[in-house]
Amino acid sequence: MQETKLTIRLPRKLLENAKRYARNQNTTLTQLISEYLDHIPKPLGALDNAPIVRRLSGTLSQDVSVEDYKRHLRKKYGSKN
Repeated sequence: MQETKLTIRLPRKLLENAKRYARNQNTTLTQLISEYLDHIPKPLGALDNAPIVRRLSGTLSQDVSVEDYKRHLRKKYGSKN
């Protein structure tokens, strides 16, 4: 993971309290902030939260190719040629 430096401004008492808390937890302020920010939900893709996508996800074997699926449809519904 690529890291970058960040400068923020905080009230002195807040910073001192955060440093003290990190020290008492045997961690660093950087790690404390990183773990907190990691809990922010990631944006969902357009279909990630769609109920039908969740319901159907994983129902088809990963060994099945697109051509296998097309062959199945031709057999089931007949060829349109």
